[in-house]
Amino acid sequence: MSDPHITSANNLPDAATAAGDLWVFGYGSLMWNPGFGFLEQVPARLIGEHRALCVYSFVHRGTPEQPGLVLGLDRGGACRGVAFRVAAANRADTIEYLRGREQVTSVYREVMRSVWLQDDARRRVSALAYVVDRGHAQYAGRLTEAEQLRYVRQGHGQSGPNRDYVLSTVEALEAQGCRDAQLHRLAIRLRDDTPLHR
Repeated sequence: MSDPHITSANNLPDAATAAGDLWVFGYGSLMWNPGFGFLEQVPARLIGEHRALCVYSFVHRGTPEQPGLVLGLDRGGACRGVAFRVAAANRADTIEYLRGREQVTSVYREVMRSVWLQDDARRRVSALAYVVDRGHAQYAGRLTEAEQLRYVRQGHGQSGPNRDYVLSTVEALEAQGCRDAQLHRLAIRLRDDTPLHR
């Protein structure tokens, strides 16, 4: 029987073939390192899910032996991030890139969500977003701050140290004049760290 986490149900074939420009909602590393071309980026708010360090990272910021911890959209609350508008001509290529980056282990569900653009027009658009799959083995749930620190301090993967991921995300939020209490507390602890001697 096939792995239930690696099925087409996690993907949206119509997202790649729909007409018009594509909006992508970034709430973690996509905010400061989108990796794809876009026509505009606008601060945005998604309601119904919140940003949380709730995903064990086995590839980008950790390994199966020493997992790191990365962000996911988890149910409840709201999340401020960035919405990127991608030209219609680049829609399919952008989705293919994002699937290769975000779905290495299929820990996220690829969904379309309503987001409110925080610009003068206050438009609501439908944006591609990656929401954590709570049934996946890498779903960490709610960890204490001490547990989060431990994973972030130990995590190092293909994309570099887990610490850099958290600090860069906090800097991107601060650049928007936005605070995420949990991440900011973590960042203060991480900035105080001296390099660990192994």
